[in-house]
Parts: sequence; structure tokens; C-alpha cells
Amino acid sequence: MRVLDYVSVHDAGRLLNPLIVEGQVRGGFAHGVGAALFERIVYDEDGNLLTGTFMDYLCPTAADVPSLRMEHLETPSPFTALGAKGLGEGTTMSAPVAIANAVADALGVDALELPLTPARVWELLA
Repeated sequence: MRVLDYVSVHDAGRLLNPLIVEGQVRGGFAHGVGAALFERIVYDEDGNLLTGTFMDYLCPTAADVPSLRMEHLETPSPFTALGAKGLGEGTTMSAPVAIANAVADALGVDALELPLTPARVWELLA
């Protein structure tokens, strides 16, 4: 499965360093894509972790993370001295939900379990 397009718009307050802002948003997006499509924690019936190494627990690489279109709003915070707000976490939390909803809509299903591995998507198609 491949994400064809993703757009993220943030209000980070005053952007103190736009390059750092872009890196934080892209990093959060990579975490979100991992949660949506790759990262699965598995335990056996005795509670032993079965996915304790990167041989078993898949994380996205740079080649796996789709392109991201990003826009920023600047509404300075009245609660911080420089007007800055937090950012980056938004894409970590919203990307898995957005990807899951897109897949659910495309497949006509109501409930999905993340991550949406190829095997899980295949089961939903069958």
C-alpha cells in the first residue's frame, strides 16, 4: 500500500526557525506513517515480546515515507515570550488516523486495526 498524497497544515505560532519546524513536522509524519503501516508489537500467549528487534519490528525508512505537502499558519501565542507554540506531534497523532480513514473509505469498511500491513489489507479485500 502506498500513500499518494498527504497535506499537513500547522499553526506553530511564530516560526522561530522554519527549517527546524519543517524537520519536526516531517519527523512526526514519519512516526505517524510507521504507526499506520509498519510498527506492530506482538506478544506470545505467555506475554513474551516477539517483536523485540528490528528484524521483527518494522520501522519506515526514508524510502518508505511518502512526500508531504506542508503549510504553516502563524498565530503568535499570547502565553509564551516569543509567541511560539509546539508542533510536530500533530502529524504523529493525525497521520495514522487519516491513513486509516482513507483506507476504510476506499474499502468500504467501518473498523480497522493498525498497522495496516499488506496482510491485513489483503484480508479486508478478501
